[in-house]
Amino acid sequence: MSEFSAYNFKGQKALIRVDFNVPLNDKFEITDDTRMRAAVPTIKKIISDGGMVILMSHLGRPKEGPTDKFSLKHLVKHLSELLGGTTVFFANDCVGEQAYLTANMMRPGEVLLLENLRFYKEEEKGDVKFAEKLSKLGDVWVNDAFGTAHRAHASTAVIAQFFPAEKRMFGLVMEGEVASAEKVLHRAEKPFVAIIGGAKVSDKILIIENLLERATDIIIGGGMAYTFMKAQGGKIGSSLCQEERLQTALDILKKAEAKGVCIHLPPDSVIADNFAADAQTSVAPSNNIPDGWMGLDIGNMACEQFSNIIKNSKTILWNGPMGVFEMSKFQHGTKAVAVAIAEATQNGAFSLVGGGDSVSAINQFGFAEKVSYVSTGGGAMLEYFEGKVLPGIAAVNS
Repeated sequence: MSEFSAYNFKGQKALIRVDFNVPLNDKFEITDDTRMRAAVPTIKKIISDGGMVILMSHLGRPKEGPTDKFSLKHLVKHLSELLGGTTVFFANDCVGEQAYLTANMMRPGEVLLLENLRFYKEEEKGDVKFAEKLSKLGDVWVNDAFGTAHRAHASTAVIAQFFPAEKRMFGLVMEGEVASAEKVLHRAEKPFVAIIGGAKVSDKILIIENLLERATDIIIGGGMAYTFMKAQGGKIGSSLCQEERLQTALDILKKAEAKGVCIHLPPDSVIADNFAADAQTSVAPSNNIPDGWMGLDIGNMACEQFSNIIKNSKTILWNGPMGVFEMSKFQHGTKAVAVAIAEATQNGAFSLVGGGDSVSAINQFGFAEKVSYVSTGGGAMLEYFEGKVLPGIAAVNS
């Protein structure tokens, strides 16, 4: 049993750092509530114990103090619905008088949401005095915001020092994220395939280098694949390419060969004459794309090859799409990968999907329930797989 599950919150005020940084449209409606839903089991456990829940989060990147656009008040109604109609109180500040008064008057089973932490510059600066003010709101500090665990902010790491070791812990989201990431990084059953996509090689260099020590196969798709193609002398038309990373790509291929890791690049691509949903499309070898055309998805040969590798794996990490899946003409490759991961998982593989676009894709295609774990971590997960120590994790474990 985990430390969080074993703890009895009866009569305790649990100050929880959640990651409610969710996208809102121009009507302040939540367009993706994945991160909010992820926190519900942690909140419900504390409520069922007879504890009181005080939630703190950031939303967006407010530049100058409080603004309606970045207020967490827009989340109150939906949070109440997610909690089965539980009343959610809202404090118009995170350290002001109203926050303290409301927290002091709370009864068991009640939930309080504090206003956006980033309305204070002290939050991102990791200010100790600001962290101390926050700490006075609760008896126990629960860090359940894996998405911000890579930041040494006041609420995600600095605050830990104001709670004794037995009064600071991970929530269920953090526990699940850390356990899943550890399983992939340190206890992966072979064959272990890492599927790395996205636009830029520079964003993924460290994760690829770390995975060269662990994976048996690395599949590279998305825009970054064309930097590898050009580095090997291929013609890539007007496809995305980081010219300054051509040597980096060659170095990665050389290291992989030395370590016996198979790197798989897409043999063919769906190409377009324009970066647009209504562009003319064709198919070409990924290393022989005509001038004026660009690769926007992997082709059928790549889909088949990648799917076979995935289906024969025991451990799967997916970070980054295979193409511009937001446009229906260029979503086939990303969907094929999702289907293969779901099938492999059904056959006993452990699959971890992480990184904003991969999570969006797996949700969009309806496969979130068919993989082992969907990480809400984004940048934090990326840094974890790069082998970095995350302040939000170290603060609980220290």
